Amino acid sequence: MIPLIALYNRVSRGLTTVAPAVLPTLARLTFAAVLLGYFWASARTKLGEGLFSLSDGAYGQIFPRAFEAVGFDSSQLGLWPYLVTLAGTYAEFILPTLIVLGFLTRLAAIGMIGFIILQSLTDIIGHKVSAGTIGTWFDRAPDALILDQRAFWMLTFATLVALGAGPLSLDRLFAKWRPIADA
Repeated sequence: MIPLIALYNRVSRGLTTVAPAVLPTLARLTFAAVLLGYFWASARTKLGEGLFSLSDGAYGQIFPRAFEAVGFDSSQLGLWPYLVTLAGTYAEFILPTLIVLGFLTRLAAIGMIGFIILQSLTDIIGHKVSAGTIGTWFDRAPDALILDQRAFWMLTFATLVALGAGPLSLDRLFAKWRPIADA
């Protein structure tokens, strides 16, 4: 039994050694494979004809109740909803791109955490999704779109906040050029 425990301890030490390199790299790869297309497709639906032009659907996604209250006329919403919607749209392009490239990864992951929280609240409050879509934790059904799936998304981002981008990243490349602080 002692040799088996010793083997287990050696393997555990090895995994602990490689985890800071492997986990963030896998988190970024998983994000690119599973969610990058989702966020970019969502952002594309919000763009209008020009760089600063938004589709009416953008307001319907981000401000559903306010958009309905003005009779689905986006010109009646004002500057604040426009700026928030524009920022949210560009965040869906920029933050995922930064994560995939591994550039400013911790900051981008924190931004994505905030984005997912706002997205979830908009779905629950603004779109009034059903209880089944929201889901319940600690039940036997792992397929609720908000609590279950987005918990895994958040775990991915929390991994990147805690461990950074990993060795295959622009963060690591640019860290070599960072000046050494005086002691």
